[in-house]
Amino acid sequence: MAVNPLHQALADRIAHLIHEDATAPGSHLNENRLAERLGVSRTPVRAALDHLATQGFVRREAHRGVVLMATPPRADAREPGMDDDALPLRIARDRQQHQLADYVSEQDLMKKYKLPRLAIKRALERLSELGVVERKLGYGWRFLLDAWDASIREESYRFRMTVEPAALREPGFVLSEDWARMMRLRHEAFLDMPWTEASSIAFFETNAAFHEGLAAASGNRFFAAAIQRQNRLRRLSNYDWRHGRERVKVNSHEHLEILARLQSGDNELAALLMHRHLESARTLRVRAAPL
Repeated sequence: MAVNPLHQALADRIAHLIHEDATAPGSHLNENRLAERLGVSRTPVRAALDHLATQGFVRREAHRGVVLMATPPRADAREPGMDDDALPLRIARDRQQHQLADYVSEQDLMKKYKLPRLAIKRALERLSELGVVERKLGYGWRFLLDAWDASIREESYRFRMTVEPAALREPGFVLSEDWARMMRLRHEAFLDMPWTEASSIAFFETNAAFHEGLAAASGNRFFAAAIQRQNRLRRLSNYDWRHGRERVKVNSHEHLEILARLQSGDNELAALLMHRHLESARTLRVRAAPL
């Protein structure tokens, strides 16, 4: 169904306010306050939020109102027929498949993708925010990550299978209830929302936030630093999600089960579930390794 242009425009303006206010996922969005700031009535604001809900960025909850599930991207670089994350995803995939060099210019990418400079710039800025590229002094952009081959991916999973369960067994492990609630909401959103190819970036970032958050909860800075590094290294490979919605559901349910065990105080079982979760992901990646 086509989106009403007014509602799309308001959704874009709401996304801008979310970025401007640095609103964190898990926060409530007040319809009255948004209507006042945007200078419109509540009715179109409600419709714009419903549009964001269909994309998985917000969710309406009984007796609680509208909750921000994930930060929507800015709309500056939107091209007709192209989702906001589609171009960053395409660039990430081409890099993973060795079709882009270590250093690229905006002009090079404009020619390759046949898109205007603004669209290319916004995609590169999005990838820069995610730690994939950085602007070179004076000219061009540099990829911060190498394309992974199967051997590097295997080493990464075996490292994580050792480190991440151990983080859950740390004596100083403390789980924030606010963080746990936010993670549960974000994962439940992926169980409800329609899946598109461009959803893979948001899915990876939720996945990464889950694993980094648990490592940080260990209270051991070395565990946290190790998992942050792993997430930076695996971004390009994991943005190219080839395993379909069913695997997204499996992944989300496994995360939610680990979370439930931790909230009940059974860290040992949670650690065993984490090892099994990573082993399953490792096997899946080996069977369907990107080119």
